Amino acid sequence: MPREIPPLREVRRITQKKRDAWWTVLLVDPLATPLVRLTARWTRITPNQITWGALLLGLVSAAFFAMGDWRWLIAGAVLYHLSFVLDCMDGKVARLTGQGSVFGAWLDYIFDRIRVMACAVALMAGQYHRTGELIYVWLAVVVVFLDGLRYINSLEIFKTRHTMRKQIKTRMRAARRAENEAGIAFMEDLLRANPEADIEQDLRTAAQDARDEDAAEPQRTAGSTALAEAAAVSGTGTDAATAGEPGAEDEPRRKAQVVDLHQEFRSRFPIYLRFRSFMLRHRIRTHLVSGIEFQMAVFIVGPLIDQVVGATIAAGALLLVFELAIIYKLLLSTRDFGRTLDSFEEAEQQRAESLSAVA
Repeated sequence: MPREIPPLREVRRITQKKRDAWWTVLLVDPLATPLVRLTARWTRITPNQITWGALLLGLVSAAFFAMGDWRWLIAGAVLYHLSFVLDCMDGKVARLTGQGSVFGAWLDYIFDRIRVMACAVALMAGQYHRTGELIYVWLAVVVVFLDGLRYINSLEIFKTRHTMRKQIKTRMRAARRAENEAGIAFMEDLLRANPEADIEQDLRTAAQDARDEDAAEPQRTAGSTALAEAAAVSGTGTDAATAGEPGAEDEPRRKAQVVDLHQEFRSRFPIYLRFRSFMLRHRIRTHLVSGIEFQMAVFIVGPLIDQVVGATIAAGALLLVFELAIIYKLLLSTRDFGRTLDSFEEAEQQRAESLSAVA
């Protein structure tokens, strides 16, 4: 008996990420999402089984790459793309059927790294055997290194951002308990959830309010229209401890305080807001050359046009440029984080002085 699966439009909403690599959005999701619906409806295939299938196809692709001839390169490139389609399907099936697991996420990550390493070694070994040029040996090392660097760097940046958010939320909860202040929301979450919002107008309003209050104030609090209201509706940043209190439903929901940990970056690159908003409306993240695009350039574009060296060098250079941009953005974000904590301490000192004066 077939499963009860929602229509395709609803499957897209459930399974597709709010933002993803442009290669995935444009060249994978249109094929993967209908296949996910058919798979979930008519089969009992699990996400982990799909992950295994993606690995096996990737290894067959590596075997084709090792042949060296351009005909085998084309076959390997096609198989690699199909392997990546399966790699995207496992998570979508997990989200659609509720079969996701921590082990499945680990398996997917490890198999991805194995596939990349196997294909990199096989592709460059095949070209070295065909041409005898030593550059292919070095390119194999470079591909494996850059792939590892990208995913290690992304993990560490995620952990750093999570730590900063956690500390700010802790400080804000303490402040709310002391003064019953409004909630807190992060600008990145509001931008991601509301790409249609008039972001620039909100930031200009927040910046003007901050300048009117105190020209030296390091942190801007944006009680903005579309973004803050979206945060209030979605509950972003609300204190879980007060959610179940009696009478809480009767009180009007207050606008959340928006903490922008990318304030300095936005002020230095104002056009980034427009670009990011445009990309988000199309579900494409601004990190245009990530690990996914790098892999596709090396294992699909290069073999298809028989320009493995050129495609690998160009993709590697672009990957490094975008990684450096992310690191620079993180650096500026840590400065905003420090200024935000300083503003909390100043507010606490002012409260203490006020209490002392009253006493």
